[in-house]
Amino acid sequence: MRIPYTQTVSIDLAERSYDIHIGSGLMEGEGLFEGLPKATSVLIVSNETVAPLYAKQLQAALGKKYPKVLTLALPDGEVYKTWQTLNLIFDSLLQNGCDRKTLMVALGGGVVGDMTGYAAASFMRGVPFVQVPTTLLSQVDSSVGGKTGINHPLGKNMVGAFYQPLRVICDLDTLKTLPDRELSAGLAEVIKYGPIADLQFMDWLEHNMDRLLARDVDALAHAVKRSCEIKAWVVAQDEREGGLRAILNFGHTFGHAIEAGMGYGAWLHGEAVGCGMVMAAKLSQRLGLVDAAFVERLQALTVRAGLPVVGPVLDAGDNAGRYLELMRLDKKSDAGEIKFVLIDGSSKAVVRGAPDALVREVIDACCTA
Repeated sequence: MRIPYTQTVSIDLAERSYDIHIGSGLMEGEGLFEGLPKATSVLIVSNETVAPLYAKQLQAALGKKYPKVLTLALPDGEVYKTWQTLNLIFDSLLQNGCDRKTLMVALGGGVVGDMTGYAAASFMRGVPFVQVPTTLLSQVDSSVGGKTGINHPLGKNMVGAFYQPLRVICDLDTLKTLPDRELSAGLAEVIKYGPIADLQFMDWLEHNMDRLLARDVDALAHAVKRSCEIKAWVVAQDEREGGLRAILNFGHTFGHAIEAGMGYGAWLHGEAVGCGMVMAAKLSQRLGLVDAAFVERLQALTVRAGLPVVGPVLDAGDNAGRYLELMRLDKKSDAGEIKFVLIDGSSKAVVRGAPDALVREVIDACCTA
């Protein structure tokens, strides 16, 4: 058995603190599952794409510690992040006689992780769970920090709970089977950490984007580790998004409107966020917070990552009006005022509103090729 090389990032949340393990071959080393609670059963929740690739490997590792390891493969895709799919998890738990000591393991991308976490938070009012993210996006963002939930037709992630995992295991080997489009989508969530927190990291991304796209394991390890370090630092200060944590949603206000307006799954989450970051940067520029050179730099990096920077038309009659309508449904809206994460100088993010007229100008400019 290969002995995996592991880097660890710790997230400090008092009694809810946990480690994020990053490396290659991690699912082959059952040692990473030591220290987890005793249980008579484990339910691995995956999807129809990932389960055939990695479920048996994970089952074998967990089977050395737990007497019964079950696997549930959900339909794959953002369009299935619904009550109906969530109930498939509860059905499996109940049909297999699972109890409050059952351990749940999320094996997949952000959709699987969010739904498994929400099911874990809800089943018998809370059972332990572990994240084993298999996409770049989930490794650098959604698996860390305890946000769980499902989508509603009128808004993304509008139903959910804050519920922390016991551990996050980021096996970089899973990125070898990731489609190119999914890799690019994950890079959107990597890129966001530069403008909001670490300009040197943005410099590093500019110099190493080709290595990341080529799936160089050392480059990926650094990108995942630094992203997790920044997110862990933010979440430790603001676990439930009362203030600072909102900066992690850079690009998401525009991005969530794109996803809802296009229909979930038409654009990948990371694609919508990548385009949304450019839109948010251009709004920052119009508000006098950053200069044109910064916007051009961010847009160029986003394009190099293989992400769209021209927004879709959601309504041929009043496109900007449709965006505004959808953004008012965003969780960050306050009494009908849309809140944007904007860049205010070097590696500093702010959350604030903006005049509708100015937002319309940005939308019109960004949705024209």
